[in-house]
Amino acid sequence: MRGLLRTPLVCRVVGRRLITLYVVGRKTGRRYTVPVAYVPDEGALLIGTPFAWARNLRSGEPVDVRLKGRRRSADVQVVTDEPGVVAAYVLMASRNHQFAAFNRIGLDAAGQPDPVDLHLAWAAGARAIRLVPRPLGQQ
Repeated sequence: MRGLLRTPLVCRVVGRRLITLYVVGRKTGRRYTVPVAYVPDEGALLIGTPFAWARNLRSGEPVDVRLKGRRRSADVQVVTDEPGVVAAYVLMASRNHQFAAFNRIGLDAAGQPDPVDLHLAWAAGARAIRLVPRPLGQQ
C-alpha cells in the first residue's frame, strides 16, 4: 500500500481517500510511515484514529504527508476533547462509511452516525487530527 501511494498515477485511483503520514516518534526519534484514510474538509484533511502512533502528532508542529503522489508539509491540529472528536467523527463517518465500519460506528438509514457509538469511540481513545497542507515548496 505504501508503495502504491508513492506512485502518482496509481494513487489517483487507490489513494482517493488515503494519504501517507511521515511521523517521528516523540521519545525514540524513530520514523514511521503510516497510510491513513482522510476526509477533505474546507481545505484541510481530517483523519481520526484511536491508535497510539497518533500521540506523536502535536498541534503546532508540522508533519510531512504524501497527498496525491506528492510529499509536502502540513500544519497539525490535534483534537482530543469529546465535543471536538465527536464533531470530527460525525463528518468522517457520514462521508466515509468504511471509516465508520472500521471504528464500529453504526449509521442510521439516513447515513448519520449513532451518537452512542461516537461517545464510545471517544471514550476508547479516539482522536481527530486536522491537517492543513502547505503549498508545494513551502516547508
